[in-house]
Amino acid sequence: MARRTNSVGHRTISALFLSALIFTLSSLTGAQTRPSAATSPRVPAKPKLVVLLLVDQMRGDYVDKFLGQWTGGLKRLVEEGAWFRDAAFPYAATETCVGHATISTGAFPATHGMVANAWWDRKEQKMVTCTADPDPSVKNTGYAGATPKGADTAWRMAVPSFAEELKFQTSGATRIVTFSLKARAAITMAGHKADAATWFDGGAWVTSSPYGTLPFIEEQAKSHPAKADFGKTWSLSLPESAYWYGEKALGAVPPDGWDLTFPHPLRGKTGVGEPDGAFYEQWASSPYADTALTELAEKAVDALNLGKAAGTDFLAVSYSSVDYVGHEFGPRSREIQDILVRLDKDLGDLFAHLDQKVGRGNYVVALSADHGVVPIPEDMQKTGADAGVLHLPELQERIEKAVEPFNYAKPAVARISGSDIYFAPGVYDKLQQDHAALQVVLDAALAQPGVAAVYRAEELRDRPATQSPAHRAMANSYFPGRSGDLFILPKPYWLLDGTPTGKQRSYGTGHGVPYNYDQHVPVLLMGFGIQPGQYFQPITPADIAPTLAALCGITLSSRDGHVLAEALKRPASTSAPAKSSLGAPRN
Repeated sequence: MARRTNSVGHRTISALFLSALIFTLSSLTGAQTRPSAATSPRVPAKPKLVVLLLVDQMRGDYVDKFLGQWTGGLKRLVEEGAWFRDAAFPYAATETCVGHATISTGAFPATHGMVANAWWDRKEQKMVTCTADPDPSVKNTGYAGATPKGADTAWRMAVPSFAEELKFQTSGATRIVTFSLKARAAITMAGHKADAATWFDGGAWVTSSPYGTLPFIEEQAKSHPAKADFGKTWSLSLPESAYWYGEKALGAVPPDGWDLTFPHPLRGKTGVGEPDGAFYEQWASSPYADTALTELAEKAVDALNLGKAAGTDFLAVSYSSVDYVGHEFGPRSREIQDILVRLDKDLGDLFAHLDQKVGRGNYVVALSADHGVVPIPEDMQKTGADAGVLHLPELQERIEKAVEPFNYAKPAVARISGSDIYFAPGVYDKLQQDHAALQVVLDAALAQPGVAAVYRAEELRDRPATQSPAHRAMANSYFPGRSGDLFILPKPYWLLDGTPTGKQRSYGTGHGVPYNYDQHVPVLLMGFGIQPGQYFQPITPADIAPTLAALCGITLSSRDGHVLAEALKRPASTSAPAKSSLGAPRN
């Protein structure tokens, strides 16, 4: 009996072991085919709202210079965000349309095709702006009864924006809303389609038919029009001892109705008594315009419940007033210093609003600029530097005279726009075969005061490998069919100026060349998924869109930038190596 009992016991144990083995194997098999919620991979979290802020003409060194005077949003970006201190555009065409399109798409102008604010259309034989749309069915639309002219869209932008890709790849759950004083800024940030792309034109807020209109913008345009600021005065916001520069910026050219010194009244031309064209120019060059854009952004968050839908929403604001002030008064002015103090306060208000309505940590902010600015030449000359004004009409006349002996059509030059020289139809093709005439043209251009080098289109095509930073920058700006035939590189601190001969230039300074004062801009990231700190590796603003795409889990169509991985927080599940039961790291 004892032997039988043991036999039964062994059979019982064997059966139990076999049952347990079958259960274990079936469980493992089932786990491979039907993952449970507890063991399935975690879906990475995504920001509820992406906020893109661009400050038109904000040089990168402004952050270092003026940070100690900021108490609001700009200070918060530096202290709570990732500050990339060596960010610069690697191309020559440092202009508004180009910079906004580059940041929006993650591509360089050689890829996205927005090579300038405006260029010479060889087919139409006229200048066209980067957002002008020839489609007769497209019309600009004004708010509050305004009737603007023109038709503006992003149809010339050759690749989609980050915002477009976000909306498309999330089945349309994303809302896209952009604001600026400039069409070329609001449109390029939005892309080809948006829920709202709004800019300021002729005293009114404007959009165009592909973007549609929204009731809250109509209400804001009626209840808080720009003309309500008529009669206000822009005064210094800090004690006079806090300002770095003299009372009058040397070489400055202020808007009509303003002097070189504070305060600056918003009253239009003297004696008018009501808003006129001069008033709206003054308003655009004042802190009141930045405040109006901030209020529109806050209204958009409230009216559309941005950051509260199923997808990730996109809000972008381009603050244009710094650019207007910089052109007029230059980078070494009390006006630049003061308007950044005012913008700092506006951004502080905007972030506080986002904290309340979207939730601190639920949104990510990227702030940068589209370009910098060269010091006013007359101001720079005080240092003893070789600085001056490169007069493009004189250059054009010099080239025309140089080709006269070769019996070319007159005029041989159709247009000089910025650094681009466009020849009349057929002229450059002939010059390429006529080496003597081409050399005469090149020599004539190099003889113009302020010209450092001249590049030919065929030297820039396909972005050839080169050790020359200037050559590489020119190539990154070249887009076939839109760019010029020859390209002028001015000497450092020489301002490209298209003012007709004999007339006084109507602005203090400008930008648009491949030198660090035009290329170097701030890049600041803050909020969801961002690892705060200061980063010193070289980057470009084209890196912003790929980084936002990585945070949102989408893919860009074509990019020249890369993900700023060093500034991204690792998900909690992968922040440290997994450990075995013995405490040793797993391989």
